[in-house]
Amino acid sequence: MRESILTIPISEILDPKEGCPICRMRNMLEMRTVEYIMGAAMMEPDVRIETNRAGFCSVHFGQMLKQKNRLSLALMLQTHIDETREKLFSRKKLFEPKDARRRKLSEINESCFVCEKVDWGMERLMRTFFEMYGNAEIKQLISEQEYVCLPHYDLLQSLAPSYLKKQELDSFNSLIAQLAKNYMDGLYEDVSKFCSMYDYRSAGKDADWGNSRDSIERAIGFLTSREV
Repeated sequence: MRESILTIPISEILDPKEGCPICRMRNMLEMRTVEYIMGAAMMEPDVRIETNRAGFCSVHFGQMLKQKNRLSLALMLQTHIDETREKLFSRKKLFEPKDARRRKLSEINESCFVCEKVDWGMERLMRTFFEMYGNAEIKQLISEQEYVCLPHYDLLQSLAPSYLKKQELDSFNSLIAQLAKNYMDGLYEDVSKFCSMYDYRSAGKDADWGNSRDSIERAIGFLTSREV
């Protein structure tokens, strides 16, 4: 895959102030990768070799179905299934190790072409993200984010020590902790409000739901990094 497909300026990711910026980073990579393979690249031999080998996970199958190009998806499925069938059920080779088929099965079930490309892109973008953290404008953009979701709060904390010096690390961890905590505090209030609205004392056409109506969806998004 051309590197330019997965090149996204950090400022483009941080400019919006809605949701989690690392979710946006991953979502952009996913969108560009899915659109790429569902387009003309689907017929490129090197791409088909990779999709035949790796296949796709359920999340990315769902995104591919939304592209409304069922023929492209069917063609990739056709050759992926054929190659998988050959690996698992062809005549056993004379000196094939006893557990070779089981290992192949595990590899097939655990691999995804889009996941591999997104992981590749995320690794490079996260490195750039931390390299730019010393820039005052970038720090300001990070501080203005709505929140950092729980899985990406974990990711940022785990990566930061590899990229930031001690003084920067402390301020960074404090910043992202505040982003996660502030949103979680508000989320708890909204979910609690939603629950309380089912009490008979809150009933009535003029009942004030506040920001609680979509609190379940927002809570799932915050806790999993995936919208529902």
